[in-house]
Amino acid sequence: MSEDGGTAVQLSSGEVTFTETKRVVFGRPAGEALREQAEAMGARRVLLIVSTSLRKQTDAVARIESALGDRHAATFDGIAPHAPRSDVLRAVEAARAARADLIVSVGGGSVTDATKIVALALRHGVRRVEDFEPLRTRVDDQGRAVNPLTEGPDVRVICVPTTLSGGEFNPRSGATDEATRHKQGYGHPAMVPIAIVLDPALTVHTPEWVWLSTGVRAVDHCIETLASFRSNDYADGLADSALRLLVEGLRRAKADARDLEGRLKCQIGAWQAMMPVLAGVPMGASHAIGHVLGGTCGVPHGYTSCILSPVVLAWNAQDDASRQRRILQCLGGGHATASAALDAFVRGLGMPRTLAEVGVGEDQFGAVARYAMHDLWLRSNPRPIESQDDVLEILRMAA
Repeated sequence: MSEDGGTAVQLSSGEVTFTETKRVVFGRPAGEALREQAEAMGARRVLLIVSTSLRKQTDAVARIESALGDRHAATFDGIAPHAPRSDVLRAVEAARAARADLIVSVGGGSVTDATKIVALALRHGVRRVEDFEPLRTRVDDQGRAVNPLTEGPDVRVICVPTTLSGGEFNPRSGATDEATRHKQGYGHPAMVPIAIVLDPALTVHTPEWVWLSTGVRAVDHCIETLASFRSNDYADGLADSALRLLVEGLRRAKADARDLEGRLKCQIGAWQAMMPVLAGVPMGASHAIGHVLGGTCGVPHGYTSCILSPVVLAWNAQDDASRQRRILQCLGGGHATASAALDAFVRGLGMPRTLAEVGVGEDQFGAVARYAMHDLWLRSNPRPIESQDDVLEILRMAA
């Protein structure tokens, strides 16, 4: 009974953690917004870490440099996919040489990841590839994250994303140990950008396959939120809205690459999709296995979600059918299951749906399964994953 004599009600409970990002600017030219933010922060030596293709094949970076004017100290490019440690180290050296007091990323997920780690590495005096090792997060035998970091960056970061992975909103980041080909995590609250600029006009230079596949990555954030038994009404509402925006926006971008309103819907959707993750809702097997396919097999993260998300939905269906009904409603299309609806959506965008299409063969499955067991999010999949055999079953379904 309750205190007033009525029937006791079991309320859901939880906690939402917010990050230190203070400002998100959307729908304005990136250079203009960056100049304004640098002035507000009193930054005099701004380092740009940018996409090589954006710098060499367009005038977009030059226009940002011009807008920053005398506050622009230097520009670095050359971050390979999945942010290899050696590339990140070269960016650290560039930041040190420039005496940067603000670092700005302009590019996709690997550029974003690298930039956040550069700020961390400056704080911890990283000068060799081996110096990254004691900074990374590990997962212990009980599946708990062990983060050695107590001190975060003192040089702040602004991110201007040109893809839809959403990592710019995250105080965590990833870089690949080239010796083991294992992508590893780094995290501290101060690693999150102090500001983010969403300029849809800048994204028209992004190759279609990158834009659409990273959009599916954002869709995967929504789906693994809505599928999670550890979610809540706050997170579900954001994921629902994000998924609908992404479905509309990605279809519009596929139909017309110059549809800036459609692209902005994608960007807002990707932003909303990350909020549940940041609020503490854990992702599941699609993300966990995808991390390994990226770092170990070189599969772009957007493609990992295109391939794994429908498969993981099917594998989980016996355990979370009630949660999947809402996913099906958001995807629409009159399909019988959420997995079928997502499969049709991904195929409609022209994205790959099998591991064979991205060059991953069964001879690699053992290593992928072994590494995946060390990923924190594998432990929070709606259908419990008990061993490497379960991961192998998912991989074979995706073959």
